[in-house]
Amino acid sequence: QVQLIESGGGLVQAGGSLRLSCAASGRTVTNYIMGWFRQPPGKEREFVAAITRDGGTTYYADSVEGRFTISRDNAKNTVDLQMNSLKREDTAVYYCAARFFAISKQTPTSAVGNWGQGTQVTVSS
Repeated sequence: QVQLIESGGGLVQAGGSLRLSCAASGRTVTNYIMGWFRQPPGKEREFVAAITRDGGTTYYADSVEGRFTISRDNAKNTVDLQMNSLKREDTAVYYCAARFFAISKQTPTSAVGNWGQGTQVTVSS
């Protein structure tokens, strides 16, 4: 198991930016594919972005492609999500995720074994 703690959420105006950070601890974090999911109000949790173990490849949901950037620092055991040009529909609780196997938009949330507690992002108009 790996423990995940998110930070950086908050309230921002549409068009603004926020940076989320996830601190990982426990088992060797570099063994895990890392990702971000989000759960908008009244909706199911959905994939946002993922990054491979070495940080060399990233994947994004269509809705955030070109606006969000995922990155990881294996020396610090952190994974960040830089969110630019935020829209009201980005309002959600954002969760950090870790999985030994691949994370993508096809990955069911039930297959992700490690979750953070979530951090609220609210985008106002």
